[in-house]
Amino acid sequence: MGRFLNLFQHIFIKQNPATQQLVSFIRAVTGMVPINLALYKVALQHSSIEEGHTSNERLEFLGDAVLSAIVADYLFKKYPLKEEGFLTDIRSRLVNRDTLNGLARKMHLDKLLHYDTNLIKPSGHKFMYGNALEAFIGAVYLDHGYERCKKFVIDYLIVNYISLKDLIEHDTNFKSKIIQWAHKYHLQVVFKILEEKQCEHYKEFTAQVLIGEKVMGEGTGRTKKCAEQMAAQQALKHTEQIETN
Repeated sequence: MGRFLNLFQHIFIKQNPATQQLVSFIRAVTGMVPINLALYKVALQHSSIEEGHTSNERLEFLGDAVLSAIVADYLFKKYPLKEEGFLTDIRSRLVNRDTLNGLARKMHLDKLLHYDTNLIKPSGHKFMYGNALEAFIGAVYLDHGYERCKKFVIDYLIVNYISLKDLIEHDTNFKSKIIQWAHKYHLQVVFKILEEKQCEHYKEFTAQVLIGEKVMGEGTGRTKKCAEQMAAQQALKHTEQIETN
């Protein structure tokens, strides 16, 4: 029976260009042939697709946890003399929404994601591609197990696309930077949480930063702290424009 199913899947893949493209992509980025192709199809199915289809949110939930464990283990072994605070900070930078979104684009995962273009434009959901990457990691974990998933995350994603040296040296505390900038000009900085949205498996916060009485930036994240950092990052871009002019 198993041989018959494998033969059927092989014939179906050869006859279906979209499926063939997906299999080629999976082999290229993971170095493995998918066993359960349906997992990857679900991973690339956004919740904006009409009802009746399974979205990638459950796999995203799983992939988020698996990725966090893999990165924690990797950093713990790579930096044996570093304190917990350092490891936590670098892990946070590695798995934050901006980093994952960038990784998804670099590996061209965004080209394979299915979503309703009438509901979501390519620029309309900042973290859509990063969320899909987490779902993809969840699919790899279920399909091939933890060790092979770990190899994919470290050998392909981290080694190929992330410079840990730059990550460590680059100061990403945007909130601290915007506060310093405002104090330089004797201006008051206020951070506000505008919205707290309950998604299926996580919360999403929207924050706003005001300097004086002017709104300088807004940002979204899965924690209040992350949302404030994203808002501060946007505000810093505005301050750079002000000082340039």
